[in-house]
Amino acid sequence: MTELCDLSALELRRMIGTKEISPVELLAACRARIERIDGAVTAFVATCWERAEAEAQSAERAVMAGEALGSLHGLPIGIKDLALTEGLRTTFGSPQFAAFLPEADERQVAALRRAGAIVVGKTNTPEFGAGANTVNPVYGATGNPFDPDKTCAGSSGGSAVALATGMVPLATGSDMGGSLRNPAAYCGVVGFRPGPGAVPHELRLIGWSPLGVQGPMGRTVADTALLFEAMAAFDPRDPLSYPLDMIGGLEPVALGGLRVAISEDLGFAPVDDDIRQVFRQAMGRIRGAFAQADDRDPPLDEGADEAFEVTRAISFLAAHAETWRSRPEMLGPNIQANVEQGLAMSLEDVARAMQAHTLLYRRFLEFMADYDALICPAMAVPPFPHAQLYVEAINGARLRTYFHWLALAYGLTLTAHPVACIPCGRDHTGMPFGIQVCGRRFGDRRTLAVAASLERYLQDIPDLARPVPDLDALAARPPLRSGAPA
Repeated sequence: MTELCDLSALELRRMIGTKEISPVELLAACRARIERIDGAVTAFVATCWERAEAEAQSAERAVMAGEALGSLHGLPIGIKDLALTEGLRTTFGSPQFAAFLPEADERQVAALRRAGAIVVGKTNTPEFGAGANTVNPVYGATGNPFDPDKTCAGSSGGSAVALATGMVPLATGSDMGGSLRNPAAYCGVVGFRPGPGAVPHELRLIGWSPLGVQGPMGRTVADTALLFEAMAAFDPRDPLSYPLDMIGGLEPVALGGLRVAISEDLGFAPVDDDIRQVFRQAMGRIRGAFAQADDRDPPLDEGADEAFEVTRAISFLAAHAETWRSRPEMLGPNIQANVEQGLAMSLEDVARAMQAHTLLYRRFLEFMADYDALICPAMAVPPFPHAQLYVEAINGARLRTYFHWLALAYGLTLTAHPVACIPCGRDHTGMPFGIQVCGRRFGDRRTLAVAASLERYLQDIPDLARPVPDLDALAARPPLRSGAPA
């Protein structure tokens, strides 16, 4: 029997508005699911039930009084543990902040509360979001809901796992090298990387960099778009922020009118041979749905790796160089490696990388003028044990950095175009498989609409529909870590 917490966010919001269900009832269902399942996977790492229950009661009174309701009214939500939440422990996955209680919400959290969302708690992330895993020294690992011994990827892994298991209908994330898309792919949910500035972030240290963005996650594209509408805004404190009209939902898009490019590796990314075959077979089953589907790689093969490595290092130097010099023992190996990589670079390296990045962007812009969307795999390898933090080699070839296996994601990061990751069945190992749908620059809403249409098409193909984890099997597993969320 379907439980309340398994319904879509859109359906739940409709039912709250028509008084078919109470926000109190929904929150109780989500809490019961968390208490039953979370021990096996550690998606939530800090919770605020007393405040959430008070807010749910207030939300119920507002419905019964006929008050105007926000777009997320009464919907429980998980917040990635990189975002500041008033009075709710925010650790960034770092021992430095193990007991940190922010005095105020940051902008995106405040905006979601204004839209009526009820914050349930914080979802797990690696230390400062570095590395496509969800393991940190404060809370330990988050397990994949389809096999808790394997990685859920990251860095928005806790959010993806919470969604896949029905703990909450919506969750937030952030993305630099694929942190919204990577865990979505490994957990069978949706992650959307907006164009830089669509979701303003007033706390970014390198405000002019287009690499890091905040964004929404959901079980469906429509739910993800609902959350994106509440997150998107104009805020001049973020120098890349721009007004974006998301009011009115997603307009239907006919796949039969679309021109798409299909690429197995973006022309430069290392991809496991078996994953190529899984993607090739999936595309063979859907390419006929489009007006035009060209096997064509985008022009990312010149300088993408170097551009990402250098521009990424700038952000890590800004955030962590001082701690690396004064208290290096407070930083994990991934953070130290990023800082040391940045310190070894010269100003000439930075100039060359920024020039390459600019040229790459312009070439990609021209490429996308021919297409409505670009489709490629989301992840280069299948999920692996979470005790292994990253991939060292693909097809026998050693990788250049600990994050090189994420080139499928960071290649599209560099383009500043919006990208949605949607489920596409399972891979050759039986784990969830995801594909990226990249749209045109400033076409966030259109990209989501295209992804939603493709999602609906895939749902009608049993082998390519969104997979669902075995909740009974998860409930029967021993806890992944000792203790419960604070």
